[in-house]
Amino acid sequence: MSTAAVSGPGDVAPQDIVPRPVVVLVGPPGAGKSTVAALLAESLGVAVRDTDTDIEEAQGTTIGELFVTSGEEHFRELEAVAVAAALAEHRGVLALGGGAVMRAENRDALAGHTVVFLDVGLAEAASRVGLTSTRPLLLGNVRSQMKSLLDARRPTYEAVATHVVLTDGRTPAAIAEEILTLLG
Repeated sequence: MSTAAVSGPGDVAPQDIVPRPVVVLVGPPGAGKSTVAALLAESLGVAVRDTDTDIEEAQGTTIGELFVTSGEEHFRELEAVAVAAALAEHRGVLALGGGAVMRAENRDALAGHTVVFLDVGLAEAASRVGLTSTRPLLLGNVRSQMKSLLDARRPTYEAVATHVVLTDGRTPAAIAEEILTLLG
């Protein structure tokens, strides 16, 4: 009788394992994605990655400057490339830019991933980004722009999310702790 291992139909060979983030954070500006991602990564002992940072480093400029010099559509194309690369390569905690989920190809790419929507209310979001925000989509009346953005994006954030975590009135550490509990 042979003692060799027999592979069954549900077995996955190591070379077939696709690297994937432990968790992907989504949400609007001011939700705390970057801060919470860093805390989660530290707690889990994994790397953190932020697609906005990836874009800024690759382009050698800020997101705000990209919007001004190249327009939102060009930025969204760069963002789609950054999201696809991060989802394919990164094994730690990943934070996506606030508008990334509005593009269908990014939503499709998130399928099968553990996605946490950091939900934030209007007052708290406006307070966190400040009334003189340098964020390109919040120029002008920050509170009004934030309301429009939240109203337009909230259903999409909810649709891609595996979990929703409310952030209002909570510290980043408390939010990270809740996510750790959700991840099991």
